Amino acid sequence: MLESASWALAAAAGLGAAMVTTRRGLRYATPLAGAAIGVPSTALVFWCLAPFLLDTDGFTLAAAGIYALVGLFFPAAVTLLTFSGNQRMGPTITSSASCTTPMFALSGAILFLGETLTAGNMLGTAAIVLGMLVLTWSGDARPRSWPLWAMVLPFAAAAMRALAQVLTKAGLALSGSPYAAGLIGYTVSAVVILTAARMSGPRQLTDRRATPWFVATGLLNGGSVFLMYTALAKGQVALVSPIVATYPLFTLALSMLLLRQERVPPRVALGALVTVAGVAVLLAA
Repeated sequence: MLESASWALAAAAGLGAAMVTTRRGLRYATPLAGAAIGVPSTALVFWCLAPFLLDTDGFTLAAAGIYALVGLFFPAAVTLLTFSGNQRMGPTITSSASCTTPMFALSGAILFLGETLTAGNMLGTAAIVLGMLVLTWSGDARPRSWPLWAMVLPFAAAAMRALAQVLTKAGLALSGSPYAAGLIGYTVSAVVILTAARMSGPRQLTDRRATPWFVATGLLNGGSVFLMYTALAKGQVALVSPIVATYPLFTLALSMLLLRQERVPPRVALGALVTVAGVAVLLAA
């Protein structure tokens, strides 16, 4: 359990760092244009490293099919849904909705993987979700200027993230190669993202300074996905998913270091405390 949790925590750290580089890149380009740089770049790196890291022992076509299915929507469709949610509702509501991913993941793991849910799993996951909601919610009470149906976008993204974790766990049971899962998934996602970018018209990349930031984002995300899949290969979704969902804590810490924001609002401190307590409960379960 501790080994799986360590990999999941490392994945969360990478995702948190990726959020920082994404913010820098978005100063110069749109999210869709950035995704069209980051995802294919990561897929290329996966292929370059495949001769050294890809383990084909026990590889099955069934597992490859599952990984390809995951690649159709993660990270590709999830990125586009999140982009649309940010456009319509802003980052606060979109980020808050994404915190529900562990709840979807736990439900899927119980229904489709036969994982058992203990009281510790329930309490720890609930604490992490609550902590992330406190951490990401700004309390901004501005009147709503978007249609209610738009709430479907971030919740669909959260559900797809959870589904990707559940399906990948099922694929790893057939062929325990986290690298193959990342390689195939990112290859398919790269095709999806490039197709979407092409259909949307010319890329709106207005400054070449965006490129290194989005390449860095892609590599951080890709590495984090590989670490998450490694954690899933060694542990249950009920443990891995909530820990990976703590990535906003790392984003906050890195933002404070890089932007020299020394003040920590009480709300943020409370959210971090509740989240850490949730992780501790999960590890003790």
